[in-house]
Amino acid sequence: MTDFTYEVDADGVAIITWDVPNKSMNVLNLDSMVTLEGFVDQALADDKVKGVILTSGKKDFAGGMDLNVIAKMKESAGDDPARGLFEGIMKFHGLERKIELAGMDFKTKKGGKPIAAALPGTALGIGLEIPLSCHRIIAADNPKAKIGLPEIMVGIFPGAGGTMRLTRKLGAMAAAPFLLEGKLSDPKKAKAAGIIDEVVAPEDLMTRAKEWVLSATDADIVKPWDAKGYKMPGGTPYHPAGFMTFVGASAMVHGKTQGVYPAAKALLAAVYEGAMVPFDTALKIEARWFTNVLMNPSSAAMIRSLFINKEALEKGANRPKVDDQTVKKVGVLGAGMMGAGIAYVSASAGIEVVLIDAKQEAADKGKSYSEGLLDKGMKRGKVTAEKKAEVLGRINATTDYAALQGCDLIVEAVFEDMGVKADVTAKAEAVIPADAIFATNTSTLPISDLAKASKRPEQFIGIHFFSPVDKMMLVEIIKGKETGDVAVAKALDFVRQIRKTPIVVNDARFFYANRCIIPYINEGIRMVAEGVEPALIENAAKLLGFPLGPLQLVDETSIDLGVKIAKATKAAMGDAYPDSAVDEVLFAMADRGRLGRKSNAGFYAYDDKGGRLGLWEELGAVWPVADTQPDLHEVQHRLMMAQVLEAVRALEEGVLEDIREGDVGAILGWGFAPWSGGPFAWLDIIGAEQAVAICGGLENRYGARFVAPKLLRDLAAKGETFYGRLSPVGKAA
Repeated sequence: MTDFTYEVDADGVAIITWDVPNKSMNVLNLDSMVTLEGFVDQALADDKVKGVILTSGKKDFAGGMDLNVIAKMKESAGDDPARGLFEGIMKFHGLERKIELAGMDFKTKKGGKPIAAALPGTALGIGLEIPLSCHRIIAADNPKAKIGLPEIMVGIFPGAGGTMRLTRKLGAMAAAPFLLEGKLSDPKKAKAAGIIDEVVAPEDLMTRAKEWVLSATDADIVKPWDAKGYKMPGGTPYHPAGFMTFVGASAMVHGKTQGVYPAAKALLAAVYEGAMVPFDTALKIEARWFTNVLMNPSSAAMIRSLFINKEALEKGANRPKVDDQTVKKVGVLGAGMMGAGIAYVSASAGIEVVLIDAKQEAADKGKSYSEGLLDKGMKRGKVTAEKKAEVLGRINATTDYAALQGCDLIVEAVFEDMGVKADVTAKAEAVIPADAIFATNTSTLPISDLAKASKRPEQFIGIHFFSPVDKMMLVEIIKGKETGDVAVAKALDFVRQIRKTPIVVNDARFFYANRCIIPYINEGIRMVAEGVEPALIENAAKLLGFPLGPLQLVDETSIDLGVKIAKATKAAMGDAYPDSAVDEVLFAMADRGRLGRKSNAGFYAYDDKGGRLGLWEELGAVWPVADTQPDLHEVQHRLMMAQVLEAVRALEEGVLEDIREGDVGAILGWGFAPWSGGPFAWLDIIGAEQAVAICGGLENRYGARFVAPKLLRDLAAKGETFYGRLSPVGKAA
């Protein structure tokens, strides 16, 4: 079976149907592109064919290019990979240009055959780029369908003609949200934006496409950019209006990316240069910039972590081989912010929820959190009244533990206190079925210690959600010393049900995510005590692509929480505790009542409504800024190495079992420089030898926390990489 099929109906309309066998969504690969081009050639050469409809045999049109192919394009491009990539990309352009010109005489613009794209549903990436080369795009009125070019989200840009066609169709300004932000639209909004041409009832899709094909004239199939006198909407770069557009776009891109995302800069350069030349030359420019991006290790790392590895983890790459553990009824203990969020995402996924708190008022308040989120969804047109009623109807807010009968999963989310957690564990286990799994949502307390309160430690596991639960995509699953495979599978299946991304780690202090986040925050605070300019600390982090600098991050998570963690860690570690210099600053801030955003006072100043105004003006007076400031790269190396060395140590110690989880978890959990692909990918980009050299310099100046771990030194000595040595065999990596 092939990915495309071809037939000609009685009216002379060739129908090319995209239907990849054994996949729920069509994706394009190199072999199927050849098949498609062969059918286009066949239609254009057949005198009996009056026109062509390109459609799908599935409910959606296409999800884009198979990113596994893109990830391997560089390595398969031969001894001269840049040339190989460029020539490969130009083959895509050749196919789409063939569709676009459709056999017409280019001088007279006559004699071509009309080609329409009939989209039954979602069309993303090259699944939209190919339709953009067709003469008419007709989409079914399917509110669930998504139309767009999301390539920028995984470190590339629309490099198969989408960038040039969309900017010429809409103008650079109007195209910007779809190209630079990866904005997706439903069919009606896509039509309103000018991306597609028609929206019709699903049952009329093929009828309307055929009607258009049979009635199209020579003028109907000439693209605006191929017509004489074409002018780009909004103006080209040296047109007065266009000049301002491109100046503003450059500032916007740099402001949002801080210059660390190569795809955004390359896309803007391609649009700028392509706007000043004929269309076929513009396609070559697009191909050259796309080659530039594919040659950049950042794009390969982003594709690997944000698509291939993320998808593998979501599909259960590390799931134990036990029977299906789909959750039917979940009990949530504690209706505070975390518990309420867990109840919402569970009920939204169709799971029956029992939400328990000590007082009915608190339980009801927890349920009202879901109502508030659903109301916001209704205002945005994303939630119907029926959907709201369904979700709220699945949540039983109560104080009665007897309501937990029949629950196959419990998620405890009460106060971070061993005694409180032990009490609710015992109450729940007195009611729930013998085979139910008990999960604790904790960010710091050891799972193995918490499991001592359970009569079934093999069925006890940690599920660490990040706040806010409804927005954060990562869930950290923590195995205790006695946690069994069924508990791990249950947790993974639950995370899949609520459409989040799981990583599985072994029990250790702070698990994985917090283990790496805390040193990042602490390094920033240390620098404040040393007299490093706070603005330099924060901006150094943002120039690395972190969403928040360490001082802003501690404000957001709350300074008193940092104090609590520091005290608990010091009590556990005794004389080995390494962060006394950090505590001097942290405790002093807490003593001043500056607890972060929640108190409208922290390392930053805030207005009465909680709006951040800027760094606290007296910070430099309390901890004087030194006359001599460190180099920007020195500050950045400290902030990066504080995190990545902890990631490597977690791997060495067996807390992490899979580097894919380390990279995906870092990006989704705390926003670790997404352009890098994660800590292990970043170390591979700079090379283990260079990383060890950086660590040596930092160790000499700042101490033992920057000692290069043995694993990193071993890789450096042997000239190896993390992914070269540790990629899971037989799995996407």
